[in-house]
Amino acid sequence: MNRLTFSGFAILFLFFNNAFASSVALNNFKDIASLKGDWILAPTNMQEGGATKKGPAAKLINTNKTAISFKVIGKGSTVQENLLPGTGKEMATMYHCNNFKNCSTVQAKHYCAKQNQPELTLDRQTSDKNTISLNCNKDNSVCNSDAGHVHKIKHELSQGKSHLKTTYTIFAKGKFKKNSIYHFVRK
Repeated sequence: MNRLTFSGFAILFLFFNNAFASSVALNNFKDIASLKGDWILAPTNMQEGGATKKGPAAKLINTNKTAISFKVIGKGSTVQENLLPGTGKEMATMYHCNNFKNCSTVQAKHYCAKQNQPELTLDRQTSDKNTISLNCNKDNSVCNSDAGHVHKIKHELSQGKSHLKTTYTIFAKGKFKKNSIYHFVRK
C-alpha cells in the first residue's frame, strides 16, 4: 500500500510541476508579447556603452524614428522583434513557446547582422515580470562556435513599462566580447 501511495503522490507532483512550468513559461511569453509596438531610442544622456555612439543607432537618437519594434504574429504564437529597422544593421529575433498549447519554455532565434542565427532559451532563474533573459542554447552550433554571435538577450522594463533597456551580449571564440546596450522609450 505504501508503494501505491508514494506512486500516486509522485504522479500528482509531476503533473502539478509540469502544469506550473507550463503556466510560468506561458506567462514569460506573454511578458514578451507585452512589448508590442514601436520604441524609439532614449535621449543620448540615457544611453550607455558604444552601441548607440556610432553607426545606424547613433543616427536614430533624438529622432522619432522607430529603433526597435515588437509585433505579435502567427495568431498570437510568435513575437517578432525588429532592431534598427530600415538600416544596414537591421536584425530580427523571433520569440515563441516550444509548444504553444503546452508551453514549457520560451525559445528565440536571432537573425543577426553577423549573418548567423543563434538559438536562445529563456533563463527562468533571471527572468520575471519586468526582466526577460534568454541564453544561447548549447545544442545550437552557432552557440558553440568561435564565430562572433549574440549569446544572450536581456530585456528590462521600468518606469511603468514605458522604458526598455535591451542588452545583447556578444561572444566570440567562446568568450565574452562585449555588451551592446540600448535604452528605448515607447513611441
